[in-house]
Amino acid sequence: MAKKGAKKEILVVASKVREYIRSKKCNTSGEFISELSSSVYCAIDKAISRAQGNGRKTVQAKDA
Repeated sequence: MAKKGAKKEILVVASKVREYIRSKKCNTSGEFISELSSSVYCAIDKAISRAQGNGRKTVQAKDA
């Protein structure tokens, strides 16, 4: 993971996330998108570790 305070690129499409949340009759806070993106980074890192642990360089759906 990056050092605390370091900015990472957002991995989610903010407009699509907000649209989905709006469709469920809720609002999106200002920091939600960056926190969601951080969760996505964590999920990807875990999947990479699992693939590497199984001797693969290809991350597959089963690693998620």
